[in-house]
Amino acid sequence: MSPIAWLRREVRYLTGLIRTLLRVRTIAPGSPHLICDDLEAAADRWRERTAIRFEGAALTYGEMDALANRFAHWALAQDLKPGDAVAVFLPNRLDYLPLWWGLTKVGVVAALINNQLAGAALAHCLEESHASHAVTDDATAGAFAEAYAAHAPGLTRPMRQWTLGSAHPDATDLTADLATRGGDRPPRGLRKDLRARDTALLIYTSGTTGLPKAARITHVRAGLYMRGFAGATGARPSDRIYVTLPMYHATGGLCAMGAALLNGASVNLRVGFSASRFWDDVRDGEATMFVYIGELCRYLANQPAGPLDGTHRLRQAFGNGLARDVWATLEERFAVPRILEFYGATEGNVSLFNFDGKRGALGRVAPYLKSLFKVELVRFDADAQAPARGPDGFCTPVAPDEVGECVGVIASGARTEYAGYVNRIDSDKKVLEDAFRRGDRWFLTGDLMTRDRDGYFYFVDRVGDTFRWKGENVSTREVADVLLTAPGVKEAIVYGVAVPAQDGRAGMAALVVEDGFDPAALRTRVESGLPTYAQPLFLRLTDALEVTGTFKPRKIDLTEEGFDPARVRDRLYFHDRDGGYVPMTTDLSARIAAGAVRF
Repeated sequence: MSPIAWLRREVRYLTGLIRTLLRVRTIAPGSPHLICDDLEAAADRWRERTAIRFEGAALTYGEMDALANRFAHWALAQDLKPGDAVAVFLPNRLDYLPLWWGLTKVGVVAALINNQLAGAALAHCLEESHASHAVTDDATAGAFAEAYAAHAPGLTRPMRQWTLGSAHPDATDLTADLATRGGDRPPRGLRKDLRARDTALLIYTSGTTGLPKAARITHVRAGLYMRGFAGATGARPSDRIYVTLPMYHATGGLCAMGAALLNGASVNLRVGFSASRFWDDVRDGEATMFVYIGELCRYLANQPAGPLDGTHRLRQAFGNGLARDVWATLEERFAVPRILEFYGATEGNVSLFNFDGKRGALGRVAPYLKSLFKVELVRFDADAQAPARGPDGFCTPVAPDEVGECVGVIASGARTEYAGYVNRIDSDKKVLEDAFRRGDRWFLTGDLMTRDRDGYFYFVDRVGDTFRWKGENVSTREVADVLLTAPGVKEAIVYGVAVPAQDGRAGMAALVVEDGFDPAALRTRVESGLPTYAQPLFLRLTDALEVTGTFKPRKIDLTEEGFDPARVRDRLYFHDRDGGYVPMTTDLSARIAAGAVRF
């Protein structure tokens, strides 16, 4: 890299970093300043400006504040006290943010529950919330009532259901109740004993491999999300940020909202993501930014090319999990001028930003700033599925370009606090103690990464997704990246499956493919792009892959069903070393299970 190119890169990196740090510098865990105070300050400053547009309706900043106040007065009328919780079981709506904002004005915790859940998973989230009231609407009231009725004996407290919208036989009409409430702000003294380290929200993990877990989002953490992205994105009052991600998740519900609402900008909110109408919405709404999850962008890339692909007013996209090939598509085919990739765990204390747009990198800590940001990659033991310890009992940082688990130091500052989960056992599992010296504590992200000599971090795989086969570690992410370059492959999920009489797990890939997909062409790509041990032995061709509301693949059912044609209705193939990928039959499956097939 030339000196001029290096200087330009560092200026861009430092500009973004300084802008972000300036926005979060005053946040302190012991402060009485809460996230609701930030939003009230925004409402006071931009009261007449449009804050949120949704389905043909809109709220100004002042109207948003007044609606939040009505929700606060409703909570007070239910005798809810600081620290009590309300379960919010709603899809994206115009009043979603005003609802949880209003609850925080009186110290009540909003448990933001995935509106796609039902049955036992929903009942589990309700139980973890410790809420005595739940807010639903036309889309969710039925699922709530069914789950609550079926699992009520297992819930430790009664829960009153309220609904926004049409009346529901099992719920009280919250819309009618709000009409009786005043829009004035509740007294600030009602939350005078709260501090920024107290819980503001509960946000649940996606539950890709089990039931969701409720992460405690303190006012500090919410402030870091919202203020941090207000700074990192450089949003201006003239910006319109297009949001299709769910409001119950931090990326759409806090990062995007903070970028817009703490800068006087506005949000173009949709109830959900649609690949086919995405660009029309961007153009029609005159959006200047949008927020993404990586797989959302892959769905866009898989859409047929059109003459208007690069016709829009966008100046930036920001989000996380963007694959290198899709990154190129966004910049080249869709003409997105700037991409701001970031990394962060909902419950964690590690945040990384890629301010200078290096493709494929999820963030950077420049070597000359490493002492200011306590993030490390530690050597990982794939057999033990835990950080490796040396003869002295301590962990070892990895060398540049070596794979390790990302960890962040736990301390008392705003950027290093760790509030954990509602469940203490789950919280403790994410803490690494005595890592580099006696008494230190680090947050385990559960993500395997590499870091190059310039300080750029690159995602490799999730802990638990990486598996061992023939004595080698197989990264599901790296295998999927190769599969996605094969002709006709639109989507790919890779996972390990148990094979009788074999050590480790064999690779299997669930694929969504185009018409005319040729397994022989896939074999050629696999054998040229992957070492033998990493080549998937089994394929599952399916019409659609099950994902969470934030587009993360649900592997648990795929792993359990394995390659048994008696359990799987999709087309199955086996990688025969002599004949390529051949259809899986009941006889072949039985011979593999009996150990009669050599690998």
